[in-house]
Amino acid sequence: MPIATSAKIFVAGHCGLVGSAVVRKLHQLGCTNLLLRTHSDLDLTNQSAVESFFADEKPQYVILAAAKVGGIHANNTYPADFITINLQIQTNVIVSSFNHKVQKLLFLGSSCIYPKFAPQPIPENALLTAPLEPTNEWYAIAKIAGIKMCQAYRLQHNFDAISAMPTNLYGTNDNFHPENSHVLPALLRRFHEAKVNNLDKVVVWGTGSPLREFLHVDDLADAVVFLLENYSDLEHVNVGSGKEVSIKELAELVKEVVGFKGELIWDSTKPDGTPRKLMDTSKLVGLGWTPKISLRDGLVDTYKWYLENYGKQ
Repeated sequence: MPIATSAKIFVAGHCGLVGSAVVRKLHQLGCTNLLLRTHSDLDLTNQSAVESFFADEKPQYVILAAAKVGGIHANNTYPADFITINLQIQTNVIVSSFNHKVQKLLFLGSSCIYPKFAPQPIPENALLTAPLEPTNEWYAIAKIAGIKMCQAYRLQHNFDAISAMPTNLYGTNDNFHPENSHVLPALLRRFHEAKVNNLDKVVVWGTGSPLREFLHVDDLADAVVFLLENYSDLEHVNVGSGKEVSIKELAELVKEVVGFKGELIWDSTKPDGTPRKLMDTSKLVGLGWTPKISLRDGLVDTYKWYLENYGKQ
C-alpha cells in the first residue's frame, strides 16, 4: 500500500548514512510530515523519553535506522556498549511503536547477523544456524534480537513490524575516517590523498582476491520504501546488489574514478579476510525490487560528495 505523502513518519537515526538516505528518498517522494530528532533532542536509550515522544507525536510509520556502530577495534574495546545501547534503542522504539499503534515499523539490521561460515550467497534462513564472527558478535546479537522482537510482536500482537538486512553500504554521508572506515571509503580517501600529494604508489593490504558486495545507500533507501509499501511478513529480507566485485577490481575502479595515475601495489604478506561475502537477494528480487545504481556511478557520486565535504582537508 503506498505511503500517503501526509503520513507522519519517524526516521530514527536520520543523521547517519542510512537514515539520511531514507530522509532524502522520502522528501523526493513528496513526504512532508517527517519526524526527525537528533540524539540531543531525543535519547533513544531513555525509555521514558521515547515513550513521551511517541505519546506526543503518534507517528504512523517508523523506520528504525538508529544504532551504535563501529569497526572491529570498537567492538572489541566496548562490547558492553555495543550490546546494551543497541538493545535499549531497539526495545524502546519497538515497544513504544506498538503501544502507540504505529501502522508499520521497519527495523534495519546488518549482514553481520549471519554465521561466520554461512553458505554463499547467504540466504535469509542461514540466521542462527552456526556461530557468529566473534569480532562483532555483540552488535550482531543485538541486531538478531531486534529481528526476533519484530517477529514476536507480529506473532503475539499482530503488529506489522518487518526487518531488512542490508549488505555493505556506501555513499553520501559515509565515514571516511582514516582508522575506522570500511574498505570502500578507506580506498577512496587513500587514492585521493595520494593524488593530492603526488605520490607514485598506493599499497593495499592482501592479494585483492576476496569478493565483496556493495550497495549504494540511495538504493537501500529505495528498497526501504518498497518494503514498507509491499512486504508484510515474519521473515527478514536481505537487501543487496546481487553483484560481486573483487577487492582488486574495486581498488582499480576507485583509482580510475579518483584519477590517481600512480601505481597500485598489493602487499600479499598482509591478511585477506573472508574470501567471499555475498547476500542472497532472490527473495527481494522476487517481490519486484532491483537496485538501480551501478558501482561505477555510485563511486563517482560518492567521490563528488567526498570532495565537497572532505576535499579541503
